[in-house]
Amino acid sequence: MKKLINIVSLQNTMLTKEQLKQILVSQRETILKKDYGIERTILKDIKAKMILPHVIVITGIRRSGKSTFLKQIIEKYYHNKNFYYINFEDERLFNFDASRFNDIYESLIDLYGECKTFFIDEIQNIPNFETFVRRFYEQGFKFYLTGSSASLLSKELGTKLTGRHVDIIVKPFSFTEFLALKRITVDNQDLYRTETRVKIKKLFETYLIKGGMPEYLLHDDLELLMNIYDDILIKDIAVRYHIENVTTLKQIYQYLVNNFSNKFSYNDIKKTLKIGSVNTVKKYISHLEETHFVNTITKFDHSIKKQLINDKKMYLIDTGFIQILSTRLTKDKGWILENVVYTALKKLFTDVFYFSDKNECDFIVMEKKSICSIIQVTWELNENNKEREIEGLFSAMNFFSIKSGLILTFDQEDEFTREKKKILIKPVWKWLLEQEK
Repeated sequence: MKKLINIVSLQNTMLTKEQLKQILVSQRETILKKDYGIERTILKDIKAKMILPHVIVITGIRRSGKSTFLKQIIEKYYHNKNFYYINFEDERLFNFDASRFNDIYESLIDLYGECKTFFIDEIQNIPNFETFVRRFYEQGFKFYLTGSSASLLSKELGTKLTGRHVDIIVKPFSFTEFLALKRITVDNQDLYRTETRVKIKKLFETYLIKGGMPEYLLHDDLELLMNIYDDILIKDIAVRYHIENVTTLKQIYQYLVNNFSNKFSYNDIKKTLKIGSVNTVKKYISHLEETHFVNTITKFDHSIKKQLINDKKMYLIDTGFIQILSTRLTKDKGWILENVVYTALKKLFTDVFYFSDKNECDFIVMEKKSICSIIQVTWELNENNKEREIEGLFSAMNFFSIKSGLILTFDQEDEFTREKKKILIKPVWKWLLEQEK
């Protein structure tokens, strides 16, 4: 096997310019013929970053649509002209030596003339890729780079391109993008039409369960989601970090998925799973976060030190994975709803916490060190939970001296005042459409 790898490596380093040209022409044809897909809402963010000299690094969970996003940038902002494209996921370029990048550049000039913009897919497959990126960047070239490994790109570029790159994370489809996939557009008037509301609510129930992974939604095959998770587990984590005890890795991740949206501590996981070290638990969870598969949030505290030691909550990047990974006998829709709300908040805000005092509130949202939203999430407000949910919201509102709060449910809508504080109750699907606009 090792001999075979060496032969492949030797073949790749011996590629002639004519062979390189054949590969580059076919790659360009492929990206130009690629389906435009559902236009991503983050495409508008590119416009402001295009005028910066910085390298634009496009990361995200595997199969979230990074290559399609590149295609959209090329078509919308470059009109399919004046760009170079290289895909290092191509097996013909496996083990390509970064020192030969000039050969690629000269081949591209011969084929398409001089150009100052590179689009490069899956650049992490080339060791020392940052050397030629920095060299060309300093000569005034513009780079758009994609990579499945957030860890690799952040570490390598952070070291070699300090202050020279900006990041864009491609995530699974938002609810608006999911509706676009179903060929449905929504304006404000539609929200007041009974037929449209019924249709949107039905599609939202589907979105809650299936999530927004593009490839899975197109083909409706759960094995696609399982393959993504396996690749993350093995390729992005176990192989990259040389983890031999994959069983422990799987146990920790299974525990997290089964307890998503619930509080946990590293020590609890250590004791429950009988793992030797809390540091091992921390490290393995950190690896999973780096792949964009999950995010953890902490209890709000004015003390940063206490935030670090307080119990955490974990949310998945996409609820579709819950149906294949969670072994809970009952899939609580309230928890899934909460997960959807968190992923929407995370797209808009950096700082999201939960609040816990005598009562608990799901989300404290901050922007520039100021509270901008206090949110409670429940599937339905009823006689059994109404007091608890409202008290949790009120505790947080009183703590932060905020006069308005939001309760998100599946389909209830109301507004009331209590103790001179305004409480708004709104359906999550409607709130999502408002946020995404």
